[in-house]
Amino acid sequence: MTKPQLFTAVFFAFFSLLLYQIALMFQPFLLPVLWAVILAHMTFPLHVRLTARLGGRDALSAWCLTLGVLAMVVVPMLLMAMMLVREAVGAELAVQTWIEAGGIQRLPEQLSTLPVIGGTLHGLIGRYVLQPDALESLIRSSAQVVSKFFIDQLSDLLKNAFVLLSNFLIILFTLWFLYKDGRGWLQFLYELVPLGEAQKQKIFARMDITIRAVVKGVLLTAIAQGLLAGVAYAVLGAPFAVVLTALTILLAPLPFGGTAFIWGPVVMYFLAVGSMGKALVMLIWGIAVVSTVDQFLRPWLIGQDVQMPVLFLVLSILGGLALYGLIGLFVGPILMSILMTVIAIYREDYHGGETASPVDPGLPS
Repeated sequence: MTKPQLFTAVFFAFFSLLLYQIALMFQPFLLPVLWAVILAHMTFPLHVRLTARLGGRDALSAWCLTLGVLAMVVVPMLLMAMMLVREAVGAELAVQTWIEAGGIQRLPEQLSTLPVIGGTLHGLIGRYVLQPDALESLIRSSAQVVSKFFIDQLSDLLKNAFVLLSNFLIILFTLWFLYKDGRGWLQFLYELVPLGEAQKQKIFARMDITIRAVVKGVLLTAIAQGLLAGVAYAVLGAPFAVVLTALTILLAPLPFGGTAFIWGPVVMYFLAVGSMGKALVMLIWGIAVVSTVDQFLRPWLIGQDVQMPVLFLVLSILGGLALYGLIGLFVGPILMSILMTVIAIYREDYHGGETASPVDPGLPS
């Protein structure tokens, strides 16, 4: 080995070790920084326009947008958390009042008035399921469990307040610097990538398209699900329909449960107050419409721009969630999209763009 080769090997070994140590050191901040990158990418055009209106003072524009994010996230979340706990306690009291007013005794008769399935439910509850005393005990305990669940969640939130606050401050801190210096950092990263100009343009353009498509798909799907559920809340007369709609939009991106965490308790509320018809309508609407919309609307919205097979898109979303948590909704499709772009570059530039004859999987080769 020549001296220059030895120097190169030592340099890259030291460089790799240094990168590894830095990665370990920065690992606790990875998720907050990723959230900040996504927020900055989606709102950077607004930063450009605001900077122009402020006479080129990009630091002032960064402060305005960062404080705007703080106000738009923290204040609504605190208000909704307090209202949710208050309503959970109120729902438990409403269930207790309904029971004391003889709601259990009237339940079989109310069930019998339901169309089609009323007679069957009346017979099942009377003969096979639960006697009135046992049913009363079940409803009381269920109401207490639901109320305690929401209160415990708020307690856990307060216990982990330091971690949440520190992560959120990291997001805001990173966001401000991304607004102010992000363009220069991106240009530095672009020049650092050891690929040809055309290849780099393809990868960075695909990243931009994917991030915007995923954010658009997640947000629009969540809004659609929330509004569809909100219509049911308002029409059926659920209390605090606006708050419930906002909570439904907030939880809609979750792939398992999601909106059911909100419309499910609404079904229980209608059951508790004796509105069996409303409970049945809410249950059917929640399963058949609200929860089903997510299955086709989100892949369709994202796939339109990303041009990714639906199977790969769904698997990348689920895999991203399993690996990274909620931010995996964005990271998974982005990584899959970059991989598809790299494969396309390899096929075009290194494989000569040749295409083999299609193989029939049913025939031996």
